[in-house]
This record gives sequence, structure tokens and C-alpha cells, in this order.
Amino acid sequence: MPPLPYAPEVYDPRRIAYAAELAQGTERFHEPRREDCPWCGSERLRTRLSAPDLLQHKPGSFTLDQCRDCGHTFQNPRLTAAGLAFYHRDFDEGDPDGLADPALATRRGHRRHRDDARLLRGLGEPESWLDVGTGHAHFPAAAREVFPYTSFDGLDPTERVRRAVCEERIEEAHVGHLADPHVTARLRGRYDVVSVFHHLAHVPDPRAELRGALTALRPGGHLLVELPDPRCLFALLLGKWWLPHGQPRHLHLIPLCNLRAELESRGCTVLVTDRRTPHTPNDLSAALALFLARLLPPADAPWRSAPPSALRRGLRALLAALTSPLVDAAALVDLLLSPLLRHVPGLSNTYRIIARKDTP
Repeated sequence: MPPLPYAPEVYDPRRIAYAAELAQGTERFHEPRREDCPWCGSERLRTRLSAPDLLQHKPGSFTLDQCRDCGHTFQNPRLTAAGLAFYHRDFDEGDPDGLADPALATRRGHRRHRDDARLLRGLGEPESWLDVGTGHAHFPAAAREVFPYTSFDGLDPTERVRRAVCEERIEEAHVGHLADPHVTARLRGRYDVVSVFHHLAHVPDPRAELRGALTALRPGGHLLVELPDPRCLFALLLGKWWLPHGQPRHLHLIPLCNLRAELESRGCTVLVTDRRTPHTPNDLSAALALFLARLLPPADAPWRSAPPSALRRGLRALLAALTSPLVDAAALVDLLLSPLLRHVPGLSNTYRIIARKDTP
């Protein structure tokens, strides 16, 4: 008897594993809800938004709370380590950010990476540079064109960073987090520059990551940090559809003033704060792509109990083709608006800080 044509899909080992996990519910992936702000300790909290997983569409609901005193926004209740592993699993490794839709991919192009590296040109040629949360290490590969004599290393919580060594994008790979004392002990005082692009939004303890970054720097070294700006007007207007809200994978959204004060309290001199040039022109197109993806018939995924029928797959493909021009039009509007958004305070969706470590 020939094998049933649907058997490989229905009995996909990944589907079976997800079914076993989801049978226990998703509530176990959350820590107890906290009643105070993890940044300043204030108990004056308000709910900023609640959202499902809008990228992978895995089961679960997530809440972002905001501190009324310092403005820090954080996931509450926060995912446990097991929860983070569950919701990060099966991201598309072929895409640097795990986002198959180009409208959702916030990754920079090669040219933008070079522009980011040029920010440090006025500070001399660094001998060594660590890129934190480097992923596939596309930034170090582009930055080497600006600083050909600099040794670039990468740190990332995934094994992607080891593959980046094999592809000669970086010289040394470190797997883990800067909050891990075993990692910081190996990296202590090794680098002239440490760059941290959007990584702090993903980590359970951003303060510990900052301490680790400063530990890895030599005295007089420079720290480059870039993050989504939670006080951006589009963050307030678009709510859960604003891509950098990023539930369930974004655990913290840190206002610029909080990050600046933290760095200054740790003996750093803040040289640059920039709310304009880091802007990524995708607020409207990404929000529309997320909204439409929520309306379309679901795609096949191992966390679904069974694959969709041929009819549903065909309907999804048809509707996706019909709505794709809408997302393209929104992307064009994003690009046309970007010069204005970069120059009007409060409209840019990203900020950047460059600080010098002045203490040993």
C-alpha cells in the first residue's frame, strides 16, 4: 500500500513536539507578574498594550506595561527562559531577522552598515571591535570596509555567530550574553569599540548587558548603542502594529533619557545622541503587513495541529498576491515621509547613543 500523501506533513516530528508542548498551555512560559518597574522601581505602572504573536502567530498573549515615572516599557509578565526559547524557535534562519516578508525585515543594507561604522571614523582607527547581538555578522563585514585594519569579533546568543567566522565576516565568535559573568571574564578590557544594535530590547536584563559591554571596553573605548524609540509618535498611533513593539520577543523598550542617565552613572561621557539619522522607514508598511497577515488564512507551521487544505493554501496565495501592492504602496509612503520624520522631533522610530568609557 503506498504511503498516504499527507503523512510526512501530519507526522512531522516538529509538529508532534509542538503539540506536546502546547498541550500543557502557554501560561507556564510566563514569570509571575511584577508590580514595580524593573528600571526605577516605581509601582506606578500602566498597561501600554496587549498583543498576540504577530510574526510567527504562535499561541499566546503578551502585555507591555509602562512606568508612569521613568517611561520604561517592559513585557509584564515576562517570558521565562523556556518561553523565550519556545517563541524564538523556528524563526527563518535564511533571513537575518527571521522575517520572511521584506516589509517586516528591519535589517540594514550593506550601505547602511557602512554608514553606521563611519560614525566612529572621527575617533581614530580602533584596534579591536566587538559587535553584540551580531547574528550573521553583516555589520562587521560592512564595517571592515571602513576600518580595514580593525579586528572585528561578534557575540550572539545563537550559533549563527560561529557560522559567521567560517564565512570570514568576523575573526572570533562568542556565544552567550554579556550578562553572563563567564562571558565578560573572557572579554574584559579587550575592545576599543563595542556596538550594540537593537540587542538590548531582547535581553531579560538590559542593565546587566550594559555593564558587560562596558567591562569589555578598554578605558577610553567607545560604546555605540541603537534602540527603538518607545516615545516615537508612530509607536503611540499604531499600538501593537508598530513593529518594534515586537511581542513576544521584545522584553524592554528603553527611553533615550533613561539609557543616557544609566551610562553617565557608570562613568561614561555621552558624546552623541541622535534621534534622526537612525530612523528606519517602515512604520506604515510593516504595520500594514502585520495587519494583513493577521487577516489571511494561516500558513502552514509546525505549531498548528494540521497542515492547511489545498483550498486554504490557494486562497492564501491569491489574497497575498492581491494585497501585496498595498504593502508596496505603504513602503513608498514610508520612503517619501522619511526625510520629514528624521527632522521633526518625536517622529523618528530609532535613536542612537555614542558614549566614551572614562573610568577603568
